[in-house]
Amino acid sequence: MNLKEYKDIFHNGVWKQNTGVVQLLGMCPILAVSSSVVNGVSLGLATAVVMALSGAAVAPIRTFVPNEIRIPVFILIIAVLVTMVQYLMNAYMYGLYVVLGIFIPLIVTNCIVLARIEAFASKNPAAQSAWDGFSMGLGLTAVLAVLGGIRELFGHGTLLSGIDLALGEGAKNWVLHVVPNYNGFLLAILPPGAFIGLGLLIAGKNYLNLRAELKLKSGTNVASLKAVPASH
Repeated sequence: MNLKEYKDIFHNGVWKQNTGVVQLLGMCPILAVSSSVVNGVSLGLATAVVMALSGAAVAPIRTFVPNEIRIPVFILIIAVLVTMVQYLMNAYMYGLYVVLGIFIPLIVTNCIVLARIEAFASKNPAAQSAWDGFSMGLGLTAVLAVLGGIRELFGHGTLLSGIDLALGEGAKNWVLHVVPNYNGFLLAILPPGAFIGLGLLIAGKNYLNLRAELKLKSGTNVASLKAVPASH
């Protein structure tokens, strides 16, 4: 597999088939955990690690697992990996582990992970499957980061609030108070604010896709006109 194919997998996972704003999978954690940048990015990266490892684990055994029991086997593998991530966060990022709560073990039931294993890892080699899973996870992380940033900024006037939960007390100074003495906008941090923010992200991506498509069509038309010889 060459470099271009890896780039295509990355582009597909992060942009073309983004799980958050294109496939609209995993809506529950996207809407529930995106109240801040730190929460969103932390859960997104945990999901990306699980997706990469599960893809790498499923791909080598895909030909040995009977078709009738493949889903239970895949879920068992995902559950083991999620448990490992959960224990590591509990040991080294306890504050963040408490904040994210039930949404860490719920990665097991996240349809993003199982759907990608079924669609890609069960049909491709380990390296490509791991890269595909990680790319899909990064796409989800990007959505959670942007949505969390929007909600945190409008809701509290800050960015990176709670980063000390992930990186320790020394990271408290990294919190950005973008709007000092801000009274907050309650709607932004409530569930309706998550729906509105996600809708804006979907609309923004659709706009960029349409703009790129129109630009490509206009460039193609100009090139075709230049290729036509002038009549005398």
